[in-house]
Amino acid sequence: MEQKGIKLAAKNSKAYHDYFIDGRFEAGIELAGTEVKSIRQGKLNLKDSFCHVKDGELFVYGMHISPYEKGNIFNKDPLRPRRLLMHKREILRLYGKLKQDGLALIPLSVYFKNARVKVELGLARGKKLYDKRDAAAAKDARREMDRALKNRLR
Repeated sequence: MEQKGIKLAAKNSKAYHDYFIDGRFEAGIELAGTEVKSIRQGKLNLKDSFCHVKDGELFVYGMHISPYEKGNIFNKDPLRPRRLLMHKREILRLYGKLKQDGLALIPLSVYFKNARVKVELGLARGKKLYDKRDAAAAKDARREMDRALKNRLR
């Protein structure tokens, strides 16, 4: 994701392990100034975060942004719900999809795009334990094949 003007701040690797990602969306996020400074320092955790539509607005819950050291009274609560910025039509379309069984909206990554903080959201379906095992087995098999090819080329 290192394109021109894009700098990755945090990635939710656990989401790829726990969910099948069906679709991806980009949203802006409403932050305080000290939160942006803290994100620039990389003090952000997306683990166990999720999104929910409330009163026609999209919010992210469980996103932990550590307080900025030099922020004193301007620091906000690290786990407060933060509003995501998307067009109303997109939010309503997502809300319709979230009403389906087993779908969730999960933050996949947070990045800077031309000095603005953006959140990549994934429309996700939960994996069962056997799905996780299958994914791990496929990953191991791929690793073994790569290792065998590498040794063969020597």
